[in-house]
Amino acid sequence: MSRSAGGTGPEVVVTGATGAVGRYVARLLGGEARLLVRDPGKAAALGLPGHVVRGDYREPESLRAAFAGAGALFAVTNDPLRPQDDENLLEAARAAGVRHVVRLSWLGVTDPGADDLVARWNRDGERRLRESGLSWTVLRLRSPMSNALAWAGGIRAEGVVRVLGADAPTACVDPADAAAVAVAALRDPDAHAGRAYGLTGPAAVSPRDQVAVLAELLGRPLRVEELTPPQALAGWRRKLPEPVAQALLEMAGRRGDGVSARVLPDVGRVLGRPAGSFREWAGRHLESFART
Repeated sequence: MSRSAGGTGPEVVVTGATGAVGRYVARLLGGEARLLVRDPGKAAALGLPGHVVRGDYREPESLRAAFAGAGALFAVTNDPLRPQDDENLLEAARAAGVRHVVRLSWLGVTDPGADDLVARWNRDGERRLRESGLSWTVLRLRSPMSNALAWAGGIRAEGVVRVLGADAPTACVDPADAAAVAVAALRDPDAHAGRAYGLTGPAAVSPRDQVAVLAELLGRPLRVEELTPPQALAGWRRKLPEPVAQALLEMAGRRGDGVSARVLPDVGRVLGRPAGSFREWAGRHLESFART
């Protein structure tokens, strides 16, 4: 992809740059990236390359300044209670003359039985992008492997993982693979325009399977404790608004029915190599789970 018309400055705006996928997008793009963040200090602490600009989805003027001269956008929004964030992002991209948008979405949108808040929000976000007049690619993720990092504190302190749906299989995806697909689409929009990719790992694994892998790599026993739905809901309520907590409970119920177990070929087709396994991901992040 060429530089902006003025010949200066990074061309790809990366939102969600400090998130699970966005940080890998930033690292793969290097100097091509313009990192749109609310907290520049967090981006600096992660050592992310690229040019950091402060912006907020709720402040359209900050978005317009951040997008000036950009040619592409990696779009991530994270609040299903604020669909206007998606519109503000797209409006800023249109006004700046952005040519191509790669949007992070969720594979649950393809499940006809999914009618929770998160599914509806992602479907609406995809619709907004399709109707925006911009060239687009949608990346529909299955659960990222990095969700296992939520267990790190319990593993370090007690050797215990408490989870709802311990035996529910999910074809979780390595965030680094999702980022590599995103960068492929950002750098070659013509090859990926108008496509929606379903991104999964190479196999469906349950939380119990994942804990077994971590135990083997750590060289010590770990225990899984199954949460009841009310216990899981109470935990989500402590951190999240009620509608989001309820949506997570609905999503967990569908995982228990096996709807998240299907493995898709898109990662391999785009990257020309197999998708990374949970064991490979865990090996790269083992220090997060190890006792100090």
